[in-house]
Amino acid sequence: MNLPAIIQQRLCHYYGLDSVPDVGPFIEARDDVLRERVLVREGDDGIDVRVELPSAAFAATPSLDVVCQVVEGVSHFVLIAERARCELPTTHLELELQAEVDKFLLLGVLPEPLPSAERVRLRWQLFDAVRYQHEAGTVPGDRYRLANRTADRFVDRLDREYLRHSRMRELRFYLQRFFRAGQTAKLELARAA
Repeated sequence: MNLPAIIQQRLCHYYGLDSVPDVGPFIEARDDVLRERVLVREGDDGIDVRVELPSAAFAATPSLDVVCQVVEGVSHFVLIAERARCELPTTHLELELQAEVDKFLLLGVLPEPLPSAERVRLRWQLFDAVRYQHEAGTVPGDRYRLANRTADRFVDRLDREYLRHSRMRELRFYLQRFFRAGQTAKLELARAA
């Protein structure tokens, strides 16, 4: 099983999703793509989705940055597919916020939570030691920064309230609620941290 398939399987299992199509046919590995991209086109027959990943995503040992790009692309795909199934809208900010949370979930919690010190280091890598492609003050630049800050705050709360106390069942319930929430509710849940 390849990395995107493993990521999709873990996300769908954790969130209790059983009707998301296999991401495999929607992926295009490209040598000319340096960053993950998810392209969505709405038509009369529904939506068309393509997940473009750098070819490095299929290397034997991809870097953390590449793994994060795969998580982001698959996370976007899963959320878009589930929202389309439920005939609900989604926004760019919601996609980015969910992907940031999914990175921490997949790298720090599943299949088993990392020790506390390693989760702290992972949070630093995911939320503090980041570089943005888009400048602050631009729409995408501000959106990515908001998603990053909001996810960091949310994940910190998850760590303090659930992970440190091994409340895994409650964590899963809370994250399932977060996944199914729309943008406004997601932001409220994250900002309540």
